[in-house]
Amino acid sequence: MMNKEIFTFIDFIKSKGGIGNKATLIGKVQKKFKLTKDRSIYYSKHFAVRFSYSASKSFSNTVISLSNLQKYDDKPFLVCLVTPDENILYLANTTFLQKVSHSSQELRVDNIRGSINGSDIVKQFDGLSNSSENFEKLFSIHAELGFDSNLDRLVEATTNISPSGSKFRISSVAKSTI
Repeated sequence: MMNKEIFTFIDFIKSKGGIGNKATLIGKVQKKFKLTKDRSIYYSKHFAVRFSYSASKSFSNTVISLSNLQKYDDKPFLVCLVTPDENILYLANTTFLQKVSHSSQELRVDNIRGSINGSDIVKQFDGLSNSSENFEKLFSIHAELGFDSNLDRLVEATTNISPSGSKFRISSVAKSTI
């Protein structure tokens, strides 16, 4: 069961929808919740959050490194996407990640590295929308699995990423022009 502080936080974030400015929202959150800051993560005893900005509802910004997420994975880890019109919250614990960034080529169970991008966070999990009304149920699923259970899956999903484009080849005419 999640602590009531997280529900107060969720309601507060929703009430600030349309603020459109990440720094302003963080300032208001800090004033009300007095979260501890660890680089770009803000946390309390009961949850952790990373704020990100995007002009649209989709985002691919880097959110957190996998090794840093490991420190917070035992509590609800939220990503707050600040957009011009609303603030969107996602649960981003390891259970709710598709993979680690494609640049994490050396990721192994014994070599935890790589970054999580916003696009790596699943928006639907087991038929449930990754939204605040489902966070309690989703986090209870994650709590049973934990970081170690998800690490094997993430390593496999990440190492199975293959390039989708073709290699750029320069023509001899272009080469001479350069």
